Amino acid sequence: MADFPTTARVVIIGGGAVGASSLYHLAKAGWSDCVLLEKNELTAGSTWHAAGNIPTFSNSWSIMNLQRYSTELYRRLGEEVDYPMNYHVTGSVRLAHGPERMREFERAASMGRYQGMDIEMMSVADMKDAYPFMETHDLAGGLYDPNDGDIDPSQLTQAYAKGARDLGAKILRFTPATGVSRENGEWIVHTDKGDIRCEYVVNAAGYYAKRVGEWFKPYGGRTVPMMVMSHQYMLTDEIPEIAEWTAQNGHKLPLLRDVDTSYYLRQEKTGLNLGPYERNCKAHWITPDDPMPDDFSFQLYPDDLERLEFYIEDAMARVPLLGQTGINKVINGPIPYAPDGLPLIGPMPGVPNAFEACVFTFGIAQSGGAGKVLAEWIIEGQTEWDMWSCDPRRYTDYTDTDYCIQKGMEVYGHEYAIHFPHHEWPAGRDKKLSPLHARLLDAGAQMGAYNGWERANWYAKTGDDTSEEATHTFARKGPWEPRVREECEAVRDGAGILPITGFSRFKVEGPGAKDYVDSLTASRLPAPGRIGLIYFADDRGRIVTEMSCMVHSDSEVGLITAAVAQWHDADLLRRNAPEGVTVTDHTKDVECLLLTGPKSREILAPLTDHDLSKGWLTTSLEGHVAGQEAALVRVSFAGELGWEIHCAPEASPAIWDALTAAGAKPFGMYALNSLRLEKGYRAWKGDLSTDYSLLEGGLDRFIKLDKPQDFPGKAALLAEKQRGVAKRFATLIVDSPEFDAPYMSNLWHGGEIVGETTSGGYGYRVEASVALAMLRADLCEPGTKLEVEIFGQRFPATVQEDAPLWDPENARIRA
Repeated sequence: MADFPTTARVVIIGGGAVGASSLYHLAKAGWSDCVLLEKNELTAGSTWHAAGNIPTFSNSWSIMNLQRYSTELYRRLGEEVDYPMNYHVTGSVRLAHGPERMREFERAASMGRYQGMDIEMMSVADMKDAYPFMETHDLAGGLYDPNDGDIDPSQLTQAYAKGARDLGAKILRFTPATGVSRENGEWIVHTDKGDIRCEYVVNAAGYYAKRVGEWFKPYGGRTVPMMVMSHQYMLTDEIPEIAEWTAQNGHKLPLLRDVDTSYYLRQEKTGLNLGPYERNCKAHWITPDDPMPDDFSFQLYPDDLERLEFYIEDAMARVPLLGQTGINKVINGPIPYAPDGLPLIGPMPGVPNAFEACVFTFGIAQSGGAGKVLAEWIIEGQTEWDMWSCDPRRYTDYTDTDYCIQKGMEVYGHEYAIHFPHHEWPAGRDKKLSPLHARLLDAGAQMGAYNGWERANWYAKTGDDTSEEATHTFARKGPWEPRVREECEAVRDGAGILPITGFSRFKVEGPGAKDYVDSLTASRLPAPGRIGLIYFADDRGRIVTEMSCMVHSDSEVGLITAAVAQWHDADLLRRNAPEGVTVTDHTKDVECLLLTGPKSREILAPLTDHDLSKGWLTTSLEGHVAGQEAALVRVSFAGELGWEIHCAPEASPAIWDALTAAGAKPFGMYALNSLRLEKGYRAWKGDLSTDYSLLEGGLDRFIKLDKPQDFPGKAALLAEKQRGVAKRFATLIVDSPEFDAPYMSNLWHGGEIVGETTSGGYGYRVEASVALAMLRADLCEPGTKLEVEIFGQRFPATVQEDAPLWDPENARIRA
């Protein structure tokens, strides 16, 4: 083929809406030398049978950004690329059956306000006015999203394609990729028509992404965490009343979502489109008798309406017109699902210059934002918004096939579920257990999963309600609340013990290892024998990650980071490691027990040969605890006198037994969160995210701008320091008797939004609701009065001194 491209900057595998959007956004950014490969026609996968709903609503800040951008793009895309598009902005009505759903709506509406969208709460009367054919007698209220609507998925994809072609990008239809190889730092993408050599490759293969992902395993890849669900929706015949209403009003009915029952109902021409997300759902291509076909282009599964009977009946009761017409067509097609229902957008874990833009459950709604984000990742190495919620590296080695199937079915069956702060989803658990697991359960531990590792969230006593239903609340109080208070008080007055299983641990070794780590961080490395926090920035000076660092020698550095950051931070450390420097992961080799509280030295002293007089932020690497080899590190995320005890996993039961027998009280992650908030300690991907710079994050004391060598973000931070920051980190005391501020709660002052919370909770040592926040810099003066918007209500808040609320001089932790 004379016109077959043999080279490209980027090759995208997959011609659905997301792949086409990625190509369009790359070309629009000036990277026109890109190629998209599609095995059949464009849209042949999930795109062609997608319903095409375009919501902006989300409880995730980053997903709301993604979907908001998409709606803004779709309004102008047809004109921008000169391609006709059927995009109907109808608005939508979401139904709430009770107060907790209304609180969820209030939270989403407030996030929408911050992003400039007019999402509104609705009374029952408002809902009847907006959708006159609906029964409302059992509803508590609703939410109206004026930006919601629907689009023709095929036209959208073709519009992206035309725009990309016009800018010089190439699309090769009926050209399936058959594999990849790597040579001289470049990718070679193989097809039956020839090979294409490129710098970057993107897996945008939809429900075939797992198969494509296998090609990258020889180059450091892993199995893509996903599975495939069967999603059905049905189209009715024409309904005369709807036809008449549409003619009179000149527009379609708003899209209806009964999220508590779990379905959407949309006007389709002059009929209706009903799409349930049923609890008794069905996965496909997961058993030997149902293998994934080599090609499922433009195909559907057989109808299976029996499992939808309950939802159809409920929808007919809600909108009786639905029961007065016949079904015209049933669509039952494959939809890919990641274990949390969110897509994979970003660097392919462990593989150089390879990216993923796949496993989209709502690909039509998110394709615009996805293409923007993917193009930013490839071209700039960073994204405008923090996109950790979609980053493929959020999953690690625990996402085996069983896990993906269990979680995919759980998410699908609860697609519209409320995500309560103390609720733990039960499917796919116990993937990583420490040797202490049975002991924690015996002590009453209620567990949570952290990067697949099971940790204790809180410890129940006999008679406590530990049912899943008890966690279905946004309120501070629940069965856990008195126990968390007791655990915090035990740490305050005595000593508590918490296994922090699954800390991510890395060794950077080889000639120049210390200098290499030093070149990556904005912080100064600690001296040997000490431990310190070091911070990493991107080129904009924004917060990439935080690690605890121990320098053992010029050729060996130990780093500890958050459990969920394991593959993210491994990628950061390995990406540009010089020849001779190795980065190895030792996460599974070490258990960590935090012993903390004013009596911790008294409890630990008889059980160890370590020198307990060594000061705060020191390490003692050789010694024993309870007869077991263990290192001591004098730090405590709880803000009390304490040590982290690092030992081999098999040594941890003996140490646990000895410390608890000596009086250490088990405490959990809920208590630790409360304790760290009182100290103003930041949490990764909440308070510490790429939405903020190191200076905005209040990390000035950790930044050494006078370091002689350059580091990522140095120039940006120097410039920001000179001009002054727009926002600053602040600690707030919030006068809220029932609820604590969730992530991204709006801060109000003088009738305008002036910032947002990054985390919140109750501090049992200071007896107050605490919020950590990013606030307009001129309002960070201690004593400034603000309001925090929590579930639609504004509560008074006061800016505190730039110091910990608890033990501001750190006297207790230094004792």
